[in-house]
Amino acid sequence: MRILQVLDRRLTRETEMILFGRAALALGFPSAPERFHSTRDVDGILSADWLSAEDENLDFWIAQQATNAELSGDGLYLTHLFRESEVILQPNWLTRLVKLPLPLSKLTVYRPAVIDLILTKMARGDEQDLEDIDFLLKQEPIPAQALREAFARARIPDVTEMRELFLAAQPKILKLAADVEANRQS
Repeated sequence: MRILQVLDRRLTRETEMILFGRAALALGFPSAPERFHSTRDVDGILSADWLSAEDENLDFWIAQQATNAELSGDGLYLTHLFRESEVILQPNWLTRLVKLPLPLSKLTVYRPAVIDLILTKMARGDEQDLEDIDFLLKQEPIPAQALREAFARARIPDVTEMRELFLAAQPKILKLAADVEANRQS
């Protein structure tokens, strides 16, 4: 939260930001475990529309650089900003954004819907990502069929390793979803 507070203070005009990664989990879910709050950075997704309004977002880039300079001594930073084409998402992901109720004045913060957050976590599919996906599925259980449909619709960046990891993660995610469903029914 501190990173976003500094960014908010540095902005001179209103802007929006879409979080993903651990910051989205920590700030986007009231029941997020404390370990999610220990992230040292904020990951953001820059939509194609946001990027096309280049002149309108100059203030953001200036504030981002000033934020990083101010927080560098504490090892905190805001540098992982990805174009939406660099992240695994469904084509209509922007229509399902969730606004985060944060006490900020100029910065409005969103996170993707749970199903899209899960897709973003499948680019690596490591143990931490699987832990995060398990948390997400416990917050909002998603039926296996809905997950399969999201997998089929997902836009995957043209990176062979990312595609392979995404495919390898699918059965693991389906198993997590089945386990969450079984626990809910017992």
